[in-house]
Amino acid sequence: MPELVIVPAVFLAVVAIVKIVSDARTRNRLIDKGLVEEGVKNLYPRQSSPALSNLKWGLVLMGIGVASMISFWFPDVISEEGTLGLICIFAGVAFLIYYAIASQREKEHRNGSSS
Repeated sequence: MPELVIVPAVFLAVVAIVKIVSDARTRNRLIDKGLVEEGVKNLYPRQSSPALSNLKWGLVLMGIGVASMISFWFPDVISEEGTLGLICIFAGVAFLIYYAIASQREKEHRNGSSS
């Protein structure tokens, strides 16, 4: 029974991700070409640089990997639910680290461009 739920859920998740990415690219192209009113541009801030995006996902994947390794090394102590909890915690910590780095970069960029 769970297999019947997992396959459609994964398919719908992939479709949703593709739609979100496609809409974002279309929106950014319209903004870049100036085909959108000035007020609408403020609703859709530019995405972070590719380097920061790569940093974010690198940190998240490392967090997930570390959590998986910990649960692999201690199978008698950590249950499957515990593994899922560890993955969520480490992924959350990775996002917090990314947020701190991105905020610092943005602050440096604003200070550098305003002087």
